[in-house]
Amino acid sequence: MSDRQRHNGRELLLAALAHEPVPTVPWVPFAGVHAGKLTGMDATTVLTDANALVASLLQVNALYDPDGQPVVFDLQLEAEILGCELAWANKAPPSVATHPFSNTKALPDALPERHQGRLPIVLEAMARMKAAVGDRTALYGLICGPLTLASHLRGTELFMDMFDDPDYVAALLAYTTRVNERMAELYVEAGMDVIGCVDPLVSQVSPRTFRSFLDAPLRSLFGGLRERGVLSSLFVCGDATKNIEVMCQTAPDAIYIDENIDLVMAKRITDEHNITIGGNIPLTTVMLLGSQQDNIKWVVDTLEAVDPHNYILAPGCDMPYDCPIDNVIGVAQAVRDPERFRAVVAHYQAPEIDYQIEIPDYASLRKPLMEVFTLDSDTCAACSYMLSAAQRAVSEMAGQVDMVEYKITVPENIARMKKMGISNLPCILVDGVVAFSSIIPGNRELLSLLGHAISRRRG
Repeated sequence: MSDRQRHNGRELLLAALAHEPVPTVPWVPFAGVHAGKLTGMDATTVLTDANALVASLLQVNALYDPDGQPVVFDLQLEAEILGCELAWANKAPPSVATHPFSNTKALPDALPERHQGRLPIVLEAMARMKAAVGDRTALYGLICGPLTLASHLRGTELFMDMFDDPDYVAALLAYTTRVNERMAELYVEAGMDVIGCVDPLVSQVSPRTFRSFLDAPLRSLFGGLRERGVLSSLFVCGDATKNIEVMCQTAPDAIYIDENIDLVMAKRITDEHNITIGGNIPLTTVMLLGSQQDNIKWVVDTLEAVDPHNYILAPGCDMPYDCPIDNVIGVAQAVRDPERFRAVVAHYQAPEIDYQIEIPDYASLRKPLMEVFTLDSDTCAACSYMLSAAQRAVSEMAGQVDMVEYKITVPENIARMKKMGISNLPCILVDGVVAFSSIIPGNRELLSLLGHAISRRRG
């Protein structure tokens, strides 16, 4: 009998999260809106129609043979209920378009109820997926973490508040944590095996800021879940290398990271705390733009480099809508039979694509140029808020500064990033020099930097 037959997917994943020895590495495809690609439905349809959502999720389950899968990957569900207006897209989750507390330091107290917003759709889908595949596939209920939810409500002002009014930030995070706990309660009642706290903006703050504002809320959230016998995970996007240790100290059962973080290095830290780590298949360069061989090779190389104990193989975050289906199938096959597929790609080398990238002559530009490199500001919360900070500064500089965004969903922009020596995203460059990398700048700090760039030209 094979290892796969002895352990169904759900049992395998839950054992890994319980830090027990497992015969093979579990596999969790984070197919949020990508699920719609499998049924020919756009992201908006999948996220607003229970039948479309369930049909798409069942296709994910059938095609990708997951040990675990999320029911919804949408970090705007709570924000919508709490008064944020959303901007919808065909191939991405919605983004937050308005921040109800951007001009007021309000402290709401209302918590989400099961009849509000799109929760009826989500809870119905959870119950139906539990009945359909819950005996063999672990199901994740994903909630928007306290810092990202606070930024949805307050906007980029939140990052200035951390310096100007820390008591308000602490109070707002206490509220968003209560929202997290309420959402977790609803999702557990709907049958979710794992509650994932997805907080991309964790990568955008320092360890000191994390300890000041997030340590107590996350300890409370994960501790409460543990008391109920519910498994937990903390998801982060971007270069959160500096925060891996403090994240571990909040004691989730697992931490999920993306390609901005060295997996081998991060796992040394998580292993010290006996925390499972998941990720970090590169979303764009491998899953979206790579070939099936690229994806297989990434898997077999990673499984060779990483101790399989306390490890779950997964994408770095929510998979892009247009990931080629064959690429994801290649990942699923390789994780099931790495020895066989190691032989398949033994002599494979990714083709070199030569793009003729021209770097501006910054010194000759009439105005300073601010370049914002993002994974994709339409789908990545950290990227979106960094871009918003840059756009606000440009607006306040009233035509004295130029700005451009480079999304690495475009191959030429990946080449540009490599040529300029950029290693982590999102980041802001001013006149070709990295000014902020995986840290969302405060408005005053960014305006001061741009002011100096203008003065240098005039001097």
